Amino acid sequence: MSGAVATAFRRRLVVFVKEPVAGRVKTRLGRELGMVSAAWWFRHRSRRLIRDLQGDPRWETWVAVAPDRAGLESRFWPRGVRRLAQGPGDLGARMARTLRSLPPGPAAIVGADIPGVTRARVWAAFEALGRADAVFGPAEDGGYWLVGLRRSPGAAPAGFLDGVRWSSAHALADSVESLRGARVALVERLSDVDVAADLPGAIP
Repeated sequence: MSGAVATAFRRRLVVFVKEPVAGRVKTRLGRELGMVSAAWWFRHRSRRLIRDLQGDPRWETWVAVAPDRAGLESRFWPRGVRRLAQGPGDLGARMARTLRSLPPGPAAIVGADIPGVTRARVWAAFEALGRADAVFGPAEDGGYWLVGLRRSPGAAPAGFLDGVRWSSAHALADSVESLRGARVALVERLSDVDVAADLPGAIP
């Protein structure tokens, strides 16, 4: 395989992030701890996660930023990590557009606020794409911490992630349904940090 072909089909991992400004990130947590403290937690957690994932040669790490202009111009994110704007729309529209816009090859998105995300767990998701069209990492609240696509024909049909009831116990089931019968793999279930009760043992 030529170097050009190998590069074109490289795995891509995208970390979805918001600019870590008080009152803009982790607002549910901020209502309990204060917006500054919640933003501080997210700031340190997301930066540490990106640096760790960026160091793995098995995939190329990107960050998808919001708001678009502030995120693209920010000096906060680690050097060398590729950035792209999330753009408009709800979470589903932004994730589907991101996955479709990447170069050919397996691709996955993770959130930045899940303490259990590790290189080993991300790799398990990419391995699952060897036998499935899509992979999800379920979360305890009914959502998910990872979504990935093999990105072969039919892996992301029209309507992918449309009509998902976000921030509800139905988010994962709705997302799987939007794939319209594609082969779906599930990897390990993790917990995210939404409220102060989620923090014990989770602070980076």
